[in-house]
Amino acid sequence: MNWLDQVKWDASGLVPVIAQEVGSNDVLMFAFMNREALERTAMLGEAVYFSRSRQRLWHKGEESGHIQKVHELRLDCDNDVVLLKVEQLGQAHGESGIACHTGRHSCFFQVLQAGEWKTVDAVLKDPQHIYK
Repeated sequence: MNWLDQVKWDASGLVPVIAQEVGSNDVLMFAFMNREALERTAMLGEAVYFSRSRQRLWHKGEESGHIQKVHELRLDCDNDVVLLKVEQLGQAHGESGIACHTGRHSCFFQVLQAGEWKTVDAVLKDPQHIYK
C-alpha cells in the first residue's frame, strides 16, 4: 500500500497539518494539505500546503521567502493529522524564522488571560516588508 493511501483524508480530500519547530518544539502554524501537497512536501523536503482560500497549492515562503525545511513527517495514531518537524528559515536564511503572516515567529501569539485574548509575542518584521 502506498504511504499516501494510509492517510485519512477528509471529505474535501484534505488532512490537517501542524508545523512544529525542530529544537524549540514551538508550534508554528496549522494548515491543510491535499494529497499532492503532502507528496511534494516529502519529495522537496520543504513544506507545501493547500490554501483553502486560494484553492491551490502554496509552497510556504513562495512570496515571503520564509520557507520551512522539513526534517521529519509524522502521522498521528488515527492517521488523520500530520505533524511536520520543520526548521523555519528567514528570507536570507540567517534571519529569525517567521512562520506567521502577521510577521511573528508563530501563529499562536495570543494567550487567554483574565477572559481576554492578549498578544504576547512581538512582530519580528512588518508584513508589508515581507510580502511582494
